[in-house]
Amino acid sequence: MNIRFYNARILEPSEGHSFQVITGELWVKKNEIIYIGDGLDTERVFEKEPAGMILWDREIDAEKNLLLPGFKNAHTHTAMTFLRSYADDLPLQDWLTKQVFPKEALLTADDIYWLSILGIMEYLTSGITSNFDMYFFPETIAKASIDCGFRTMQVSSFNDFTSSIEEMEEIYHKVNEMSDLTGYVPGFHAEYTTSKEHLKQVAALSEKLHAPVYFHNSETALEVEQCKERYGMTPTRLMEELGMFQYGGGGYHCVYFEDEDFEIFRKRNLTAVTNPASNLKLASGIAPIDRFIKEEINLAIGTDGPASNNCLDMFREMFLTTGLAKVREKDAACVGAEEVLYMATTGGAAAMGLNECDSLAEGKKADLIMLDLKQPNMQPENNLVRNIVYSGSKQNVKLTMVNGQILYEDNTFQIGFEPEEIYRKANEIIGRMK
Repeated sequence: MNIRFYNARILEPSEGHSFQVITGELWVKKNEIIYIGDGLDTERVFEKEPAGMILWDREIDAEKNLLLPGFKNAHTHTAMTFLRSYADDLPLQDWLTKQVFPKEALLTADDIYWLSILGIMEYLTSGITSNFDMYFFPETIAKASIDCGFRTMQVSSFNDFTSSIEEMEEIYHKVNEMSDLTGYVPGFHAEYTTSKEHLKQVAALSEKLHAPVYFHNSETALEVEQCKERYGMTPTRLMEELGMFQYGGGGYHCVYFEDEDFEIFRKRNLTAVTNPASNLKLASGIAPIDRFIKEEINLAIGTDGPASNNCLDMFREMFLTTGLAKVREKDAACVGAEEVLYMATTGGAAAMGLNECDSLAEGKKADLIMLDLKQPNMQPENNLVRNIVYSGSKQNVKLTMVNGQILYEDNTFQIGFEPEEIYRKANEIIGRMK
């Protein structure tokens, strides 16, 4: 579609990790942003058009509301929507081994399809335009995303109990060829579920494909302690020794890091993806966000899965990212709002290899959201970025666009499925398992 937004406030990247707000217009042609400006210099756009004009499918008066890049949910297990509020109030290892793993063993590919769509719906309500998923049946997950028009990157959940390195390579090629909305990179669940021999296979595949690797890294103190007992080093150092990071990547959680771990992440240009709500709920700890920033290591934010969070809300994650960092460091000035918004947008895009979707700029993909500023929590407008991070809410998401298509607008989904159908399917799936 060709869509013209006018009378809008537009959040543009500025120097460093900061932003600026301009007032004007943003034009979308098919899936690309072709103009951002005050509307007085549009001739340069029309000159590039074969007919010297653009036929608009829609012209949207933004009414001075704010357009900004969609949030990038950089660590998810989307189809775990079926375990929302099922396995709660347990430590991580008991939660995994006694509740999650037994139920996951009952899932079918068809289950994953419907449960993924339920998660996508929740992402859209939170202004999330892409996610970085790690779960079973990757081709089914990709199909669900394509059918909804959503953007999903995936990473393998390879471990000692599922799949094989040959299957990972096969899926890599299949998913990356399915659509420009889907992608896939090598990875593995975690050091404690993956033997050293299997880890070597992942590193070799990364080298063969020239692809980054991601995994759950240093989420708990026990995980790091046991890895050091097994190998005499932290998970990060072990992966470095195995040659896992030749082509980048990073880790999810990264709560318990040592000095050498920071050095490896900086040297290899890796990303640390923080998951504050999940780490709080599972009592895993608080990631050293301020140290990552000072070390100039790329940061992104994830919700983790809806079984450990339990909601998929980027506004809550942003507030917790900054709030917990301030408490951890006993410094109210650290990890400011602009830094956190950067993590939730540009930082997440970098982690997912989605640099064409990382900001609002001409030539970028049209993955954007509109926030309703005419609500009490967004007034007064002393600082719009701080309003987003400190007082923003899902209630402010007026519109979510992915790849130039409006998928959610004014509380209505435009994904080709009726919400009631998705809710019924999800409840049938969990009902079958009880």
